[in-house]
Amino acid sequence: MTSSMSFLDAVKNRRTIYTLNKELPIGDDRIEELVKLSVHDSARLVVLLKKEYETFWDFTTEILKAIVPEDQWSHTEQRIKGLRAAYGRIRISCTPPCILFFEDPNPTKELQCKFPTYAHHFPTWSEHTSAMHQYMLWTALEAEGCGCNLQHYHPIVDQKVKGHWNINMEWNLRVQLVFGGVPEGARDKLPEKTNLPLEERMIIHGK
Repeated sequence: MTSSMSFLDAVKNRRTIYTLNKELPIGDDRIEELVKLSVHDSARLVVLLKKEYETFWDFTTEILKAIVPEDQWSHTEQRIKGLRAAYGRIRISCTPPCILFFEDPNPTKELQCKFPTYAHHFPTWSEHTSAMHQYMLWTALEAEGCGCNLQHYHPIVDQKVKGHWNINMEWNLRVQLVFGGVPEGARDKLPEKTNLPLEERMIIHGK
């Protein structure tokens, strides 16, 4: 299956959508294909689908239940249930499926040793790399008709997650990209995007 939406249309349409379900317009093989295209540099991606995705939220619920004040738990519980209703999650090292984004610190350390003059910049540049991977995958999933949102339940879940899925303990979890099907009408309920006037946000010289 290939996307019928252009890259620029996907950029324009990309929004944070929290109301997601497990009815994805693409299959697991297509998800894997998109993720494979995204694994570069120091980024490390872990994809959680179906039951594995739900297990992640079970862990998160267990951990949060122990630290969230009782009078605030109802709100937190409802939020987690909403996320759990999605299809999967992708973690980058930085819900219905989910992609976990990790960063491997070793490539960064090697570059710091190779280019000591710029050593203090490489951790920041590593974060930039992670952000580019997040944006690429989010936009690609948008082009396929999926809805997405970013979550940040690290570092409280890191040890539990790494132990359960046998993830390298040196990898740093940066963010979780939750994605799933978009219920009918969900996009229509999204608030209008609000920005400062374009002339206050963009400057062109030399045109």
